[in-house]
Amino acid sequence: MPHIKNIAVIGAGLMGHGIAQVFAMYGYSVMLMDLKKEILSKAVERIRSNLTLMAERGIGSRNDIGPAMAKIKTTVNLNEAASGAHFVVEAVLEDLGLKQKILKDLDSISSPETILATNTSVISITEIAEKSKGRERILGTHFWNPPYLIPLVEVVRGQDTSDAAMDATFQLLNHVGKHPVRVNKDVPGFVGNRLQHALWREAISIVEHGIADPATVDECVKFGFGLRLPILGPLENADMVGTDLTLAIHDYLLKYLESSPEASPLLKKKVEKGDLGFKSGQGFQEWTPEKAQRSRARLQEYLLKVTQI
Repeated sequence: MPHIKNIAVIGAGLMGHGIAQVFAMYGYSVMLMDLKKEILSKAVERIRSNLTLMAERGIGSRNDIGPAMAKIKTTVNLNEAASGAHFVVEAVLEDLGLKQKILKDLDSISSPETILATNTSVISITEIAEKSKGRERILGTHFWNPPYLIPLVEVVRGQDTSDAAMDATFQLLNHVGKHPVRVNKDVPGFVGNRLQHALWREAISIVEHGIADPATVDECVKFGFGLRLPILGPLENADMVGTDLTLAIHDYLLKYLESSPEASPLLKKKVEKGDLGFKSGQGFQEWTPEKAQRSRARLQEYLLKVTQI
């Protein structure tokens, strides 16, 4: 694999602009590509705003903003973005057909030595790569939102991904301050989202069966075991209390937990009614624009504080 200097990010939306920011902050030359110039302009503004906010909180300095911004170029041309790149991150919508097409195009445009990464949260890397010839250089890099504040990146091996591509990606992500983890089997949802949505399934089921209301469910997490999670993962916790106690609890409790392979009827009804959460003002709870903004601000403030540690 080549010495990585030039990065291309395909898609400048929610995730793409933040991923571009990560690499630019560490001095990599970044080509950010999207089909619409207005999306690219907005992405550049958001990156500058993110860097300014971070500097105000002591994460980097204002003197770092100019050099980082100078490392980012934009284009609406895929060939221009990828032809000189050593590492490409595709960060478009979660649409299998679209991702397959882009990866196939990237495979033909880029150098055979270029690593091609897809930023998907749930879609099979093997499926995304199946229409490309150079499948050994295609892998998953699941960044978490916002990618410039959350350290975790799941590096997912597809069926044909080479060890060299995995190792080079790990080295690169470590160099830009991320916390990469290896996902050795290409399964839907990888690791993080399988854990997250198992919790969400049970949370929705508790509401659906009238055990507790949505606010109470969230409070049980935020003011209970959720406080431990940043420093005590579930398997470390199981070892801490003892695998014998864990087994005893599971023998009694698991049969009562939600195990449906289908999405919750309550969740389906809410979507059918148009109760879409923040975007509609009503989901599991009621959300005025002010309340939704306070929630987003609390999350951002928390992540900024954690990043400072």
